[in-house]
Amino acid sequence: MISTKGRYAMRVMIDLAENGGGPLPLKDIAERQEISKKYLEIIVKELVEHGLVKGSSGKGGGYRLCKPAAEYSVGEILEASEGPYNAVACLGSDQVCPRADKCRTLPLWSEFDRLVHDFFYSKKLTDLL
Repeated sequence: MISTKGRYAMRVMIDLAENGGGPLPLKDIAERQEISKKYLEIIVKELVEHGLVKGSSGKGGGYRLCKPAAEYSVGEILEASEGPYNAVACLGSDQVCPRADKCRTLPLWSEFDRLVHDFFYSKKLTDLL
């Protein structure tokens, strides 16, 4: 399930793409998106850490996209805000399932994960504008 954090991260990225150009103050984004500025600070910090947006401070400061909107996939935005998506814990990169060699459901979960991954990575930010 995609959390509020992931959905809000998508809204921030769309806002930056639609109102792009110069840096956009977070308070303006918060007002347009009707999201708490405090909560957006947490989300935008993660987007900056993952190299999706750049921030500048001072007069005329704010946030902007690091690359053209067409180069962002929905998958990378969601993973930056949500972390890696796995349908079941045993598919996590840090998990080694002791039953993997005899688990009859593992192929089902693996296929589902690939479908979700491919779906989100095939959608671009510009598809949402």
